[in-house]
Amino acid sequence: MPDPMRSRSPIRVAIIGGGCAAMTTAFELSRPEHRGRFEVTVYQMGFRLGGKGASGRGVADRIEEHGLHLWMGFYDNAFALMRECYAELERDPQRCPISTWQQAFEPAPDVAVVDRSPRGEWAPWVAHFPPGRGLPGDPPTSRAPFSVRGYLVQAAGLVVELLRSAKLHPPGAAAQPLEPRPLLDAAGVIEAVTRLLRLGVLAAPTGLLEGVELLSRALQTLGPLPLPGETVLWPLLEQISAASRRNLTRLVDDQPDLQRVWQVIDLVLTIMRGILAHNLAADPRGFDAINDYDWIEWLRRHGATEQSLRSGFVRGIYDLVFAYQDGDTSRPRLAAGVALRGSLRMFFTYRGALFWRMNAGMGDVVFAPLYEICKRRGVRFEFFHRLREVEVVKSARRQLPHVASLVFDIQAKLHAPEYEPLVNVRGLPCWPAQADYDQLEAGPRLRDEGWQFESALESRVAGQRTLDLGRDFDMVVLGIGVAAIPHCCKQLLDHSPRWRRMCEHGETAATQAFQLWLREDMAQLGWPHPQINLSGFVEPFDTWADMRHLIPREGWKREVRSIAYFVSVLPDTASPGTASDQVRRNAIDFLNLDIGALWPNAIAAPGQFRWEVLACEGHDPDREPEGEARFDTQFWLANVNPTDRYSLSVPGSIQHRISPLDLDFDNLTVAGDWTATGLDSGCVESAVMSGLLAAHALSQYPPLETIVGYDHP
Repeated sequence: MPDPMRSRSPIRVAIIGGGCAAMTTAFELSRPEHRGRFEVTVYQMGFRLGGKGASGRGVADRIEEHGLHLWMGFYDNAFALMRECYAELERDPQRCPISTWQQAFEPAPDVAVVDRSPRGEWAPWVAHFPPGRGLPGDPPTSRAPFSVRGYLVQAAGLVVELLRSAKLHPPGAAAQPLEPRPLLDAAGVIEAVTRLLRLGVLAAPTGLLEGVELLSRALQTLGPLPLPGETVLWPLLEQISAASRRNLTRLVDDQPDLQRVWQVIDLVLTIMRGILAHNLAADPRGFDAINDYDWIEWLRRHGATEQSLRSGFVRGIYDLVFAYQDGDTSRPRLAAGVALRGSLRMFFTYRGALFWRMNAGMGDVVFAPLYEICKRRGVRFEFFHRLREVEVVKSARRQLPHVASLVFDIQAKLHAPEYEPLVNVRGLPCWPAQADYDQLEAGPRLRDEGWQFESALESRVAGQRTLDLGRDFDMVVLGIGVAAIPHCCKQLLDHSPRWRRMCEHGETAATQAFQLWLREDMAQLGWPHPQINLSGFVEPFDTWADMRHLIPREGWKREVRSIAYFVSVLPDTASPGTASDQVRRNAIDFLNLDIGALWPNAIAAPGQFRWEVLACEGHDPDREPEGEARFDTQFWLANVNPTDRYSLSVPGSIQHRISPLDLDFDNLTVAGDWTATGLDSGCVESAVMSGLLAAHALSQYPPLETIVGYDHP
């Protein structure tokens, strides 16, 4: 009997772009379960996949990233994708050094934020986060694992633990273990809270701790969460908050660690008050109800101290998602609902570890396996295709406008029918940092003339190609960055006011990054802590990750003992043509003037970095560059192309995001971290969720209820 799924002509899907969202869509539509229902082709600018997650192998097989990429332990959809990909890939562990997802990723539990001391010195606060239950990508333990009440209970539990860590017992006295409290029903909880408030003991350390424990039990026991003034719960929370603020303001300047503990307590209690004050548990919009507020503005509105708002914790959240309008660090802008949802997911739902780092480049660990699996399943890849225009028509036969043709610039022509993009680095399939010119027609000339296939400034092309509806494609998945849409999708904007509003409000930021390979290890440079991911530091590079674990994955002939990645936003004052020079100058100044706060032994004299500590592969040891010129042997990048810019979640913008499930055009859907996903932030998880939604829009698979966090409050 013929298979009914194969008896139909396949639906031809053109996926434009090769980032996380686009590749997730390709992975889903090419599933064997669809039995060939979809014929998928990915059209990619340049020579590699990855989008903002692209990486390449340069001199000495060193890993050159688009920026600093770390995955979080709550990225359940992204990890589930990679776990399935590696399982299907079935790499031979005798031949490939990364054959499983757990070899591809490793826990990164040590995190630091940096604050200035009263004397103006930068002081890191290093925290080790214990393993979370399970592993990222494990099936959810319940159908609806996220709830406002659940977060409030966990927040209260965190405050209890922080209070215990703050050593609230009197000086010289030993901490007494807390006696187990009997379980109380709702009436018992209300009676206990009333008694505690009447006694007025919350100002005392033991009373404060008892009050927070009682608050936790009240949140678990009471019925619908009350509004302020409806029960004794609100005055209890208010008195606890007031007591914590008094403790914070009484601290002296020589107690920085204790100050930080109280800052976190203040912020957590502020979040709890804000959730209850806005009645977010009952609001059908969930956390989106507060997205017109900026995160700092919302925290201040609900009583956070200015000391807490200036802390490295708050700056670190903004740094994590590059949340600075126009790349200007004096203009932090982050939608409060997005920040609240992301923070609660980050700290209360992570599994395995708070952060996970990759054991090679993101291109090697993520996009090479996805490419191999999709290609094995029959997905076609057309590299060197840069989208020029999406042609839209409206006809009487279709209720909605539809895409009639796609026009591409052909950046280079191939000798063979297909471009083979990967290189082998000691058994690991990887992306190179440059195109393989030997596979291109007139390749030596293109190389000599310096054609930049991934640059928006490159205008030279080898030809043009038009794809037509019905002949070349039936459906389109637009997986490019939102900042690129006005440049190559003008007709989409002409036909849809919603798309115009989305582009007007879909703000992005340029980013800058540089990487160092050093001849001394971190201890020799003066960093006394474990391998770290650090944020909240000075501009122009506020975030640093110690990437020493990548040394064995590269091919250095001379000794390299440490690797460091730095990243931050890049102000839009930088013109695309000079941005790379500006990043170079920023990095050199940063190393001369600021890195000594983290690596005191890297400084030869005030304002003078020890340039000789940088490794210089490929140079004659007797003729190596000296001084600042040695920086030119390292790697830096200005991410100013429209497709490279980071998607921001500024206040007032989230409501204008378009979902892959929206039907504005008859045969087109979208995929990208800039779309409406339920997470709505510029990260891998949001991109993967968008790709899953785009696949669902075309195939009704995967089921929406299996997309973790899509139905988050």
